[in-house]
Amino acid sequence: MRFVFLFGGLLGFVLAGASSWWGESTPGRIFFDASLGCLIGAVLFRWLWTVLLGGLRETLVARQQAALAAEAKNHSQPMKS
Repeated sequence: MRFVFLFGGLLGFVLAGASSWWGESTPGRIFFDASLGCLIGAVLFRWLWTVLLGGLRETLVARQQAALAAEAKNHSQPMKS
């Protein structure tokens, strides 16, 4: 989780700083824009990571329940001779 938060902040800082620099802003404005980009990028990546983990958890639970249901179905059927 920490890696995703830091990566999002770094990516936001670099993208916002580069776009502000490319727009020929003053150094103070470039740093301000990059700082806001860092905050927004970190929060956005944290939210996306939470959504990703939630979806992964739901998938794993659904697969486990399907496997248990298939196993119960196989055990409840009588043996054929």
